[in-house]
Amino acid sequence: MSTEIVLTNARVVLPDAVIDGTVVIRDGLLAEISEGMSAAGESLDGDYLIPGLVELHTDHLEGHYAPRPKVRWNPIASVLAHDAQIATSGITTVFDALRVGMYEDTDIGAADMRKLADAIEDSVRHDRVRADHFIHLRCEVSAPDCMDAFAHFEDEPRVRLASLMDHAPGQRQFASFDAYAVYYMGKMKMTDEQFRLYCEKRMAQSEANSARNRQAVADACRERGIVLASHDDATVAHVAEAVDQGIRVAEFPTTTEAARASHEAGMGVLMGAPNVMRGGSHSGNVSARTLAEAGLLDILSSDYIPFSLIQSAFFLGGVVEGINLPRAVAMVSRNPAEAVGLHDRGAIVAGRRADLVRVRLDEHVPVVRAVWREGRRVA
Repeated sequence: MSTEIVLTNARVVLPDAVIDGTVVIRDGLLAEISEGMSAAGESLDGDYLIPGLVELHTDHLEGHYAPRPKVRWNPIASVLAHDAQIATSGITTVFDALRVGMYEDTDIGAADMRKLADAIEDSVRHDRVRADHFIHLRCEVSAPDCMDAFAHFEDEPRVRLASLMDHAPGQRQFASFDAYAVYYMGKMKMTDEQFRLYCEKRMAQSEANSARNRQAVADACRERGIVLASHDDATVAHVAEAVDQGIRVAEFPTTTEAARASHEAGMGVLMGAPNVMRGGSHSGNVSARTLAEAGLLDILSSDYIPFSLIQSAFFLGGVVEGINLPRAVAMVSRNPAEAVGLHDRGAIVAGRRADLVRVRLDEHVPVVRAVWREGRRVA
């Protein structure tokens, strides 16, 4: 039996324009988009109607599962708490980031990541979640156990994205030792001598493991059709390596030089929405606004604050000349969807999935008033 929903009196954000109009949903798909009001249907009272947001890199789930050192929460409850915050932030498709490869002083392990993956799968199978969930493997290629941990996900069909990263001092995100010292000495309360020894160990691990693990993960992902991302590239040489390994997404490039080279190579350049909202990187790297002004920003990710994604979509056009609302919304919907091959969503276009978000601006802050996934209201 066919089902139809009519949403009218909305400011509909299309790929290249904003119209005052009506959207008809039929059997979970966008059937008709037109200007003007309809006599039938639900009035949205002039609120914005935008495509459901697509999140490629969120570390948010892990915080629900391990909220304190040595504390582990029920993994299914953790997934549901994470999912509720994701969906009510307007995110209808989410790639949950799970860590692969950990240093020995990390208070979480590969078995924990596998539990979370199983909890995601179980929750999807039993229709507990509101958003559409996939898995993004964050592969720390400098870690000795990277490939052993990667093997935990060999037969996991929900894995659709994997990023290659090296957080050792002197590498990529932490090319600056000063920035690395501020971050890790503050986080781990080390003395100068402890920090020196810590750095030496991490650099030795990077030298021993990074190149071979990076290539091994890249080869395995290409064989399985998993989209590859490169994390924190800083130089043209880093980007050239990424091109050779078939990278499609440049996650958080740390310099304008690397972002430009990635963009010119056809990669989707992804930056953090918190970076946009704060006006700069917490690690002292290039600002997302700077890349937006240069035309080098394609995709935004909420990273560690889910609501920052929708905030940045409505904020970016006000601070960067030449970026209008449709273009900003594309950075959080169509562009990330297409970067990972999900061409059935991400834009209000007839025939695509009816993943939609009703938004009202209140003192420049977007308020999510309703969310639909495949035509079904989930928030």
